[in-house]
Amino acid sequence: MRLAIIRQRYDPEGAAERFLEGALEALLERNVAITLYTRQWPATKLQLIEPTVVDPFHLGALWRDAGFARAVARSVASTRANLVQSHELVLTCDVYRPDDGVYATWLGESLRAASAVTRWRAALSPRHRYALAMERKLFASHWLRMVLCPSPLVRDDIRTRFGLPDERLRVLRNAVDTDRFSPMHAASRAATRERHGIAADTPVFVLVGSGYRRKGAGTAITALARLPAPAHLVIVGNDARRGDFERIARDHGVASRVTFAGYQADVAPYLAAADAFVLPALYDPSPDATMEAMASGLPVITSTQSGVADLVAAHDAGRVCAAHDTDAIAAAMQLLLDAPARAAMGVRAREAMLPHSPAATTLALVLVYKELLEASIAHKLAPKTNPAPATAAAEAPPLHGEFGLDAETLADPSGNDAAAAAPAAADAARSAAPPP
Repeated sequence: MRLAIIRQRYDPEGAAERFLEGALEALLERNVAITLYTRQWPATKLQLIEPTVVDPFHLGALWRDAGFARAVARSVASTRANLVQSHELVLTCDVYRPDDGVYATWLGESLRAASAVTRWRAALSPRHRYALAMERKLFASHWLRMVLCPSPLVRDDIRTRFGLPDERLRVLRNAVDTDRFSPMHAASRAATRERHGIAADTPVFVLVGSGYRRKGAGTAITALARLPAPAHLVIVGNDARRGDFERIARDHGVASRVTFAGYQADVAPYLAAADAFVLPALYDPSPDATMEAMASGLPVITSTQSGVADLVAAHDAGRVCAAHDTDAIAAAMQLLLDAPARAAMGVRAREAMLPHSPAATTLALVLVYKELLEASIAHKLAPKTNPAPATAAAEAPPLHGEFGLDAETLADPSGNDAAAAAPAAADAARSAAPPP
């Protein structure tokens, strides 16, 4: 079997790549050939991946995205890939992973409080118009067999906006390393606080994310001002307009209680130094930082537009508020000043993350590929066609090419690892299944 992966900018440290690499490693062990289509091939531990560099000339973001989409479509069409999975807005894919959620929703949330002039400019923006049109075409494409949604938030949004049926929408969250992010790794707590001049007994909230406006940093600062001293907020991440947010802290009289820690390659020490996590993001469909905080045993305050809001609510692991509701966010932060309540929610937050280990996510993704393979065999590997509109929705098209690997081998090449994988399979099934 040959699997083609489309990722314009492949970053081995990125969230999308971390989601993929465990499964790709497992597939390589099962003799699945993998081709990665990307603009630039970086150093990666997956040395057996066959890179295909697709890097047409471009100026600006619109030309960059449109040029790559056209060029990669031509390149994929010339191969014998059995399955094409894209992480970009490319029409010729069997599987789509919207790592950044729905573009139309992101744009709408970003413009919710914008001025009329800003909204007018966005409406006329060629880049926005291109992305919105490509998104509509992708979700209407007869090529598309399955969407791997990073959260129920994204699944429900796609279902509502584009009318895709549930059987083509699969929730598969990003994995979280519950060994690396764990309450057991609190040894760096004192050192991190000392580095920033924060007393050991100060209640500390941490916000992790670059792009402060999108992550709700201004709202978190305003909410902090309603809490009694010495409650403190640490913001980890970068923003070109950081000065604007430092000014918000000064205007609200909490400049001495807000620490801008900047970009940190390793956020684990900052999670260990905190007592709670706050991220009232405008739109956070694939909330890796929040999941890492929960795995670290921190209760979280997040927004209704977070891809982990459902788990926070279901496990009573914190509070879910509207992104702009400063009153509700301040009340939630006030609640988490209570140490016993904080501790109980933190335990439940950690428990909510345990099923989403890298092993469980890897197995779930491998099983998705197995399912698609079996479906293609059932379709007798008929070549792709352009079905008539009346039958396009009723009959999904087959996958690409011809398979040289049966479904049983893809799922279990040795024939004896099924029993060992059963516990992880159960966890994967629970995390991948949509809620009732």
